[in-house]
Amino acid sequence: MKKLLLIISGLFFLFQSSFGQNQASKPLTHEIMVKLKKVGAPVISPDGKFIVYSQVETSYNLDEQTTDLWLAQSDGKTSPRRITSSKSGEDNYFWSPSGDKIYFTAKRDGDEMAQLYSLPLNGGEAQRITSISTGVSAARLSSDGRWLAFTSRVYPSAFTDSLSKKMADDKKKIKAKARVYTSFPVRYWDSWLDEKQAHIFALDLSTSSAQPVNLFKNVSLVKSQGFNLGSFSFTPDNKSIVFSASTDYNTTAYQSSTSNLFQINIQGGKETQLTSDGIDYATVDFSSDGRYLITTGSENGNKLYYINRMFRYSWPAMNGKMELAAKLDRPMNDFKMVGSDILASIEDQGVDRIIKISIGSGEIIPVLGGQMGSCTAVSVASGGNFAFTYQHLGAPPEVFAFVGGQQIPISKSNDKVLSALDIPRPEVIWTTTSRGKKVRSFVLKPAGFDPNKKYPLFVLMHGGPAISIKDNFGYRWNAHILGAPGYVLIMTDYTGSTGYGEKFTQDIQLDPFRGPGNEILEAAADAIKRFSFIDGTRQAAGGASYGGHFANWMQATTSHFKCLIAHAGLVNSEAQWGTSDVIWGRELMNGGAPWVPTKTWKEQNPMRYAANFKTPMLLTVGENDFRVPINNTLENWSIHQRLKIPSKLIVFPSENHWILNPENSKFHYQEVGNWLSTYLKLFP
Repeated sequence: MKKLLLIISGLFFLFQSSFGQNQASKPLTHEIMVKLKKVGAPVISPDGKFIVYSQVETSYNLDEQTTDLWLAQSDGKTSPRRITSSKSGEDNYFWSPSGDKIYFTAKRDGDEMAQLYSLPLNGGEAQRITSISTGVSAARLSSDGRWLAFTSRVYPSAFTDSLSKKMADDKKKIKAKARVYTSFPVRYWDSWLDEKQAHIFALDLSTSSAQPVNLFKNVSLVKSQGFNLGSFSFTPDNKSIVFSASTDYNTTAYQSSTSNLFQINIQGGKETQLTSDGIDYATVDFSSDGRYLITTGSENGNKLYYINRMFRYSWPAMNGKMELAAKLDRPMNDFKMVGSDILASIEDQGVDRIIKISIGSGEIIPVLGGQMGSCTAVSVASGGNFAFTYQHLGAPPEVFAFVGGQQIPISKSNDKVLSALDIPRPEVIWTTTSRGKKVRSFVLKPAGFDPNKKYPLFVLMHGGPAISIKDNFGYRWNAHILGAPGYVLIMTDYTGSTGYGEKFTQDIQLDPFRGPGNEILEAAADAIKRFSFIDGTRQAAGGASYGGHFANWMQATTSHFKCLIAHAGLVNSEAQWGTSDVIWGRELMNGGAPWVPTKTWKEQNPMRYAANFKTPMLLTVGENDFRVPINNTLENWSIHQRLKIPSKLIVFPSENHWILNPENSKFHYQEVGNWLSTYLKLFP
């Protein structure tokens, strides 16, 4: 893989960006960020001539927010035009095989749940296709345009829409309000789970009177308490559907769940199991010529993390299994078929690149990407033209096209606003740590940077841990906004981050905080030595989720920070194990259940070091966060108050793991800024 990366570095295209290309002094502010247009994933037409994408225009007043579809020529010769203007917005959009219609889901007037609509491009209004009471999700069309398939969440025994309506009405009539569970899990992110399951429905579009049919009526899988549907795809002959699903999701309190591949006729009937090799299968698709089933999946063992790999099966025999791009050792974001190849976006050392994978040989060929920015959301036309999104740390995603060997900007929705801003380019440094590992960091200067000044350092720690600080745009912890008052930021991909090989990510197991925490500190010390404009005597650290965990670990183990900030951070890993919506991974991380006296449980739980807590700390949390429930933040708050440490607690009653409401987000940024300015004197 190292050799491949050298080839990529020489060949990949570096996009033009707004980094360092203007003399403006105006920084990115929260007000500007909120008004930036959020461009969605592009979908290119079958003939490659047009691209449809969504665009959200956000406001502090959510009633004024709009989401519409835009249409553009892939050659970029004309400006994109808006093709929908309904209040509710559109999602899950795709083309008809002939390219004369665009399908999408929306909740329009009279819709209690999202339904499927079709919009003819030769004129006319969008027509509603479905009217199912449980709504439409993940819709897709067969290659001949006859069949529509989609998922909908229903009660396990409700195989007709009339029965779904009756069961829903009966539930509403029950006066006692209680949630009753007999298996795990009971919550997910910010929602309490119920007994509903996602089923696949099929609708014959060739018959105007046809109604959606639940294909799982005679599927035995749905009788399992642990049934959980994954993705699905039409087979090349459009006569059946292949889908991924697990039947052991209810066992995730004590093991990892495994999804297999199954096949079912488009008319319904019993399912046929296609795989049983222990691989946890996820996405599924077919090669353009229909000869191969292409799927991604990962191993399922006692490791905390496994990279997602790509496999090829001969179709329909389902034999000759072959791993494609076997030496890649990088996560795949998404992939699409193009002739005899696969176009995929991969995560690689802080950027997202596009590569081509040969279906026949598994060979990898670099296509797009560079030392900065991220290319994702690939959409491919039959002739090989494709569309994708590109973003970087200083600019949100925009749609680009790759046509005739040329990269063409399509949406350009935020170019004018961003061109007037001072958006510094981050510098990448590699630090060799005391244990011999090399870790990568972004170092970001503030807007209006003056090399003659000395700037405080804000150590911003990413969550996950199995993610990375990528060169892409963030709304919740935007580095440019955080640094704008006059802070240099360092953001380090510590052990456990992704994009550096499977082993690098796995190595955090049994060492959740100490080793990676030291890497963060050593990278910061390295940056201070390298850059004379950083004042090492004025440092702060903070982060959210796993970054919040690290803030609490820094509180427990070092006192050189002037202040700390933790959003959704655990202070007591034992309490987190029992109250989070996921627990098995925490057991793998620590080497056993909390009642097993493992070295990790005993030595790497921040709360066990509470006697060392000294640093002023800002604690923030969403009350509806079930991933890192509020009890951990309250416990941390109690410790700080008991020890009389300067501290502040902010609870957002309507927020979950993320602070999403624009007004709440603005308030959070203001409070973070105030906390930093209180303890980091900018220019004394």
